Amino acid sequence: MTKRRFGRVRKLPSGRWQARYPGPDGVDRPAPHTFANKTDAGRWLTNKEAELLSKQWINPALAGTPLGAYARKWIDERPGLRPKTLVLYNGLLRNHIAPSLGTEPLNELTAPMLRTWRKSLLDGGLGPVTTAKAYRLLRSILTTAVEDRMIEFNPCYIKGAATEKSPERPTLTLAEVYRIASGIAPRYRALVLLAAMGSLRWGELAGLQRRDVSLSRGVVKVRRAAVELPTGELRIGPPKSDAGVRDIHLPELVIEDLRLHFEIYVKPGAESHVFTGSKGALLRRSNFQRAWRKALTAAEVTGVIHFHDLRHTGNNWAAESGATLADLMQRMGHASTRAAVRYIHTRDSRQRFLAQAMSDHLDGLRADDGTDQDGDDEDGALPVASGT
Repeated sequence: MTKRRFGRVRKLPSGRWQARYPGPDGVDRPAPHTFANKTDAGRWLTNKEAELLSKQWINPALAGTPLGAYARKWIDERPGLRPKTLVLYNGLLRNHIAPSLGTEPLNELTAPMLRTWRKSLLDGGLGPVTTAKAYRLLRSILTTAVEDRMIEFNPCYIKGAATEKSPERPTLTLAEVYRIASGIAPRYRALVLLAAMGSLRWGELAGLQRRDVSLSRGVVKVRRAAVELPTGELRIGPPKSDAGVRDIHLPELVIEDLRLHFEIYVKPGAESHVFTGSKGALLRRSNFQRAWRKALTAAEVTGVIHFHDLRHTGNNWAAESGATLADLMQRMGHASTRAAVRYIHTRDSRQRFLAQAMSDHLDGLRADDGTDQDGDDEDGALPVASGT
């Protein structure tokens, strides 16, 4: 055994060298492998001491924690998660992460291993959106493991793996929306129109109360949303995010239908829900689907149309009406520009409208400047730049 200022080195009967050091927890630990010579063993101890002094030391016992156990603890220690997010995280862990990676020690996870895992999900038929969600969750968990000094670095660095590439959803015409609204059960007519013209999510519509709607001002206040858990339990809580708390101004087109809906279907009382099932209970997506399918058939709308496509349609209408990126973010209830940017694209008709609007604006500027169409001033001379 060779004495050192930090740690110890000794030669084994095999002729190789072993290094040991005292951890900050008082446990005497050997290096994970032996060395060919004394110099290499000493160099390893020098690096280990540097880790301890810089607070970068990783406890080998914790680094061997199985991913599944750490991930479940990670989810449990986030009490602020909304119910729907909690269900999503637990489902992703249980169904897509734990079966392949749950028993793997944290410090044995590698980028090649994670690439194989991700490919197996896609090859097994899991959609790219869900695969991206599972990858993002795993990346977040391992980022915390790095912060906890359980692993040295996060092996989740597969380029593009965290990006969701959802297929483009169909945009309905105004006529199609009204045909669906006319073909659905009368108590849901206003629900369909408000989903499209207010760009509201299903849960926000289901959680809407009488006190949230001002028909005189044409404003809907989004303050809560309904979440249907896998157990069948319905919970009313805050919107999807802080940005989801917003006021939405409605086009006049939908106000009269809402007024009639309030007269027939909404009970008195500020906390009465605006939209309910046929028996007056809270609105459930599962019970609504039958009415939705019948309405699509009656409206003769082709293709696979989801209720959420009404919100997508409304977002497109808002963008085509001249909404800015900030306008769309506020109307949609998003804090990030990522979702709103997809709607900042317009059709040729909108481009022609903007070109004509610019032409009218420039004509006004030209008239104010006294400049004729050829760029000459009223006296026929070219404009002279100021200061020359």
